[in-house]
Amino acid sequence: MATVFTVLADTEADATADLSRLCRLLGLQPLGAPSVILGRGRWLARAVPAERPAEVEQSA
Repeated sequence: MATVFTVLADTEADATADLSRLCRLLGLQPLGAPSVILGRGRWLARAVPAERPAEVEQSA
């Protein structure tokens, strides 16, 4: 399984904003909208590394 980056926040808005920031900074792709963790009242948002074109991987 690929690496998954996770944001855990008190509100959906915070989870969305923080995941968006991580995506911009680290070149990630969100795995959908944040979801509430039942029984905890917290929000979970996830992202994975975005695929890079083959030519970028070769030059790295």
